[in-house]
Parts: sequence; C-alpha cells; structure tokens
Amino acid sequence: MTSVHKQLTARVGQPRLNAIFLDTPFGFQPNADEIVARTVTYFRQHVGCEIGLASFRHGGQATPLETERFLARLSEANYVFAGPGSPTYALRHWRNTGMRDRLAEKVDQGGCVAFASAAAIGLGAYALPVYEIYKVGEDPSWTAGLDLLGQIGVRCAVIPHYNNHEGGTYDTRFCYMGEERLRRLEAMLPDDRLILGIDEYTACIIDVEAQSVSVRGRGEVTARRHGSQRVWTRTTFPLSMLQDPSQASATTTSRPVPPPAASGALDRFNVDGLVAAILEMESVLQVRIADLGGTGERDRVRAEMRHLIVRLGELARDRGRQEVRECVAPLVDVLLSMRGAARREQRFREADRLRTILADCGVEVQDTPAGTEWSLVNA
Repeated sequence: MTSVHKQLTARVGQPRLNAIFLDTPFGFQPNADEIVARTVTYFRQHVGCEIGLASFRHGGQATPLETERFLARLSEANYVFAGPGSPTYALRHWRNTGMRDRLAEKVDQGGCVAFASAAAIGLGAYALPVYEIYKVGEDPSWTAGLDLLGQIGVRCAVIPHYNNHEGGTYDTRFCYMGEERLRRLEAMLPDDRLILGIDEYTACIIDVEAQSVSVRGRGEVTARRHGSQRVWTRTTFPLSMLQDPSQASATTTSRPVPPPAASGALDRFNVDGLVAAILEMESVLQVRIADLGGTGERDRVRAEMRHLIVRLGELARDRGRQEVRECVAPLVDVLLSMRGAARREQRFREADRLRTILADCGVEVQDTPAGTEWSLVNA
C-alpha cells in the first residue's frame, strides 16, 4: 500500500513529518530487529520518508522511564504506523499504559493513525484473538480492543484479511475464521455493533474532518451486521454509514464506474501470455490434484480448471474499455496467492518459478514489509 502511505504522510507532513513505527505487535518475535530494519528501509526507499521507532516490546519489562519515553514519542508524532504480529499480544502490553489516550489525542489533533493487519484488529471495541482460535484451537471469542474507532462513533470489530483464500480447500476468509466461526463471533456482539471487514491490499481511510471514508487498493471494505452487509470498492462514502449500524442491514454493493481506457490498451499487455502462464502454473498444482480420487476424477477437475482459466483470459480480452490492471488483477492474484503459499511452506523453487512466470508476462513483483505488491511494466 505504498501509494496510501505516500498520500497520508504528505497530508500530515506539513510543516514537518514526524512518523513513528510501533514494534509491540511483533515484540515477542526473535526477528523483531530485522522487521524494524526492513520497515525503516521500506519507508525510506518506497514511501520516500524517514520513520522512527517507538519501541515498546514488553510492558512488564519496561521501566517507568522507558514507558514514558514511548508515550512521549506517541504524543510528538503526527504519523503512527503499526502492522503485523499478534493483536492480543499488542493489546495486552498496550493496556493500562495511556497509549490509547495518546492515539485518541492524535486523531483529535488531525494526526494519522495507520494501523494494518494485527494492529488494525485492535482499533475496534472488540478484538479478534486470531492465533488463539486459528492456531491453538480455542473456541471463538472476542477480547477487549482499544475502541479508538468508538471515539468517532464507529462501534465495531475490525477484521482485516477479510477476503483471505490461503486455505485453498477450506475457508480462511474473515482473517482465517471462515463463515461458520464468523457467524458464531457475530452472534456474540451487542446488537449495535458491526463487523468492519477490510480485504487484503486494501485501505479504509477515515477522514474525521471531512466525515468521509475512502476505500483504496485492490479489494473491498465490508460493513456486516446480522449476516447482512454493505460493500464498497474504490469509492468514498459518508462516515455516517459506519456510525449507524442499521445502514449495514441491507445487502448492497457500491462500486465505482470503471474509467474508459485508451483504445487498444489490452494490446500493450500480453493477456495470452498471462493465461498461458497460469496454465503452466496448473502443472505445479498437479501434485495437489493427485490427492483426489481416481484418475477419472483428477482428469475432470484438471479439465474444468483449465477451461475456467481460458475463459478468464477471454473475458479479460473482451473488456477492452477497462483499465489493463483491472482486467488482469484476478489472474495475477491467483499466481500471487500460490506463490505466497509456496513461500510459507518453504517451497522456494516453486515460488521462484511463479515469480519468473509473472515477470515473463510483464508483471513486476515486490515483496515489502507491508505485503506483496505488483505492477505492470509494459502497460
């Protein structure tokens, strides 16, 4: 989300930007220093600004002086960023420090609080214990969040990674909870609370002064209540729609009208090459398909998959009036999802092969502390 960071730092950076990075969410990780170094480098090289560290990795081990220094850095900054890690770990060590009050003052004074992934979960009144449920096997439940959004009238639980599909054969949407567990969690919320879902590679920018919400990036922002929802994609809407949970009771979708592209825009991108690349990727998936039943079943699944991929390519070519990136994004996302799974499972040769396939089709992939980003080099 480089462009979002650039936009927000430019907005609050006059006359001087004072950006800080909080390391609490990943403070328990052995590679915490490495994460800090990568993040500082990312902001310097890609966002074009310096970001300092406001370190507070363990509340129980911090001296009173270290705690006060941390809070002072929060008070002085006008851009506060925090990201991946464990939401419950961060909340446990932030609680009873005065940190929430400092962030609230930041919002009141026109500063920016840019929280992503695990840190974003903590912004609502109710926070999701992701690892405890998904990895440890605890029953679905909520824990107390910072409720920073409650200060501006948005009474909610924030769920990032809302469209996650890493599970492949099982449901990992809704930050790895899946639909069944999300329904159970939703039933535990008070009637006047909603779920604010944010897709991956997507920003939900709340402008308190303008009383507006902007959605930027690849995916959608969803307001869900009692199983009904509203969905917004790359648009701006009034903040009141999140402040009034009843407005999330009708299942509707708000999407922008795609701008017309220059004639022949698709010709500048090798759509056929991209489809061919995904067909090659399918051969990598053959190992997974082999886990199915007999030969006939494997052949049927394989044939259907190839048919759907070719059809996606035809649709991308037919949609000549839309932007190239919008046309090819679903296809690129499939490859990036498979590459991400391969990297997590340490199948690095397969991950490198997928990256090479993308490069051959004119897609440049960049791995950043904020996630994997891509761009078209020939479009």
